[in-house]
Amino acid sequence: MNRLQEKYKSEIQSSLHKQFGYKSTMQTPKLEKVTLNVCAGNEAVRNSKVVNTIVDELTQISGQKAKTARAKKAIANFKLREGMPLGASVTLRREKMWSFLDRLFSVALPRVRDFRGISPKGFDGRGNFNMGIKEQIVFPEINYDKVDQIRGMNITICTSAKTDAEGRALLEGLGLPFRK
Repeated sequence: MNRLQEKYKSEIQSSLHKQFGYKSTMQTPKLEKVTLNVCAGNEAVRNSKVVNTIVDELTQISGQKAKTARAKKAIANFKLREGMPLGASVTLRREKMWSFLDRLFSVALPRVRDFRGISPKGFDGRGNFNMGIKEQIVFPEINYDKVDQIRGMNITICTSAKTDAEGRALLEGLGLPFRK
């Protein structure tokens, strides 16, 4: 069991239960999944091999094979054809999710340049949180010398919380550094 998962089971779950006054422990919010997305966009239209590098980097970061995202429609003005690969995504659950979040909170985020905390505006109204990272090189799994271009990624943390306040309390308890 991961360090972050043990902390959730021992401390965070009981503090959330007391803080929000749940009648059952099953009402306590928990993490469901983490999704990572990277899109190459216009660059993938010009060079189709870019998506392969994105898939490899996401696979290294997450520890799970990334899935290629393809265009749903053809758009002539962008020289985009239906089915053309544009990016990659991976969904993490259970042990891989916990180990990724542990690395994100303790290793990757402190390596971000001029880091002052994460904006709390990324909640969607139902307790799920979205955040963006501008550089994939903040993860220690990525070798800086082999990177052909700096790309960002979107990280979505899905919880079972009903409100943003519950989701924020859960993520703060886990160690996500929100901006004050």
